[in-house]
Amino acid sequence: MKNINATAVMHNSGHPSFDSSSSPLTGLFVSRVANDVVEAANFDSCSPLQSGPQWLSGRFSHPTGVHDFKVYVPANYRGAPTSLIVMLHGASQDADDFALGTGMNLAAESGGCIVVYPEQGTSANMFRCWNWFRPADQVRDSGEASIIAGITREVMACYEIDPTRVFIAGLSAGAAMAVNLAVTHPDLYSAAGIHSGLAFGVADEAFSAMTAMRTGTCIAQLSAARDAMGVCRAVPLIVFHGDQDTTVHPLNAQGLMQMHRSLMLGTDEAYASVTTELGQVEQGYPYTRNTYRRSGGGEVFGEQWLIHGLGHAWSGGDPNATHTDARGPNAAREMMRFFEAVADSR
Repeated sequence: MKNINATAVMHNSGHPSFDSSSSPLTGLFVSRVANDVVEAANFDSCSPLQSGPQWLSGRFSHPTGVHDFKVYVPANYRGAPTSLIVMLHGASQDADDFALGTGMNLAAESGGCIVVYPEQGTSANMFRCWNWFRPADQVRDSGEASIIAGITREVMACYEIDPTRVFIAGLSAGAAMAVNLAVTHPDLYSAAGIHSGLAFGVADEAFSAMTAMRTGTCIAQLSAARDAMGVCRAVPLIVFHGDQDTTVHPLNAQGLMQMHRSLMLGTDEAYASVTTELGQVEQGYPYTRNTYRRSGGGEVFGEQWLIHGLGHAWSGGDPNATHTDARGPNAAREMMRFFEAVADSR
């Protein structure tokens, strides 16, 4: 198991504002697989229906340059409306590594979901770290949040995606950026999966980001989050964190869930119930799972998984990829379950 280099947040360059709704997809093309389930196919622009799963590459053009991404289309996709999951990698990773490590393509194959993996370029951050901590990337219409939302919309335009079943997830820097997207685009994403991430607005430059990561004591910016959400309600979250994480302190998960309860319930925060389940992965780690519901057995609006013994790594991931630990519960499968349950409950 490898550790993400925490200094990744220290090296970045800017993305000025732009309108993500007007940036065209420059075309998808087949790349080598990140997963041995997939076989190559040939097509131009949006992929036509083909037999077998597909692992596709794309490039999203925007005024500051381009962002590459990859798309997984499951074998059973036949053009009927389906779910879309946006996956944001951690520092030093790319789409192939993240897809292999998380196993999300395999989970998507079982669930019939399409998955898109935006990639951070070294021109934006030399360690390929999403710049989650910069103010310009914590608002709706600028920076990397707008770029990722633009990629999401372009993939939705290429395939029959149910707009009520669009989800976002990430690891580490990607998880923190997924929080930004969940807060700033609650009209686009129906739920979010946060693995080893941080709350919204706990940093506004690189040094405060390092402090937030290492201590977990920085305070989420609730007023800014409420302003960013506008009239939309907060989206449900499923949160994973290892209690031995020395890169992003596990207290960050506590701060994130406190922020989430405040955003979801407002002044009715007391009217929520929490149920706790203790579990154990066979020949792996024990874990504590808290499920948050509105009082009176109401809807589930959050889950928090604390994996005992896990460091800074994707829980239940493939050991052949970076930043994974196979001994934890399968985060990809649990995120998929949570996402579909949220969508079905609406």
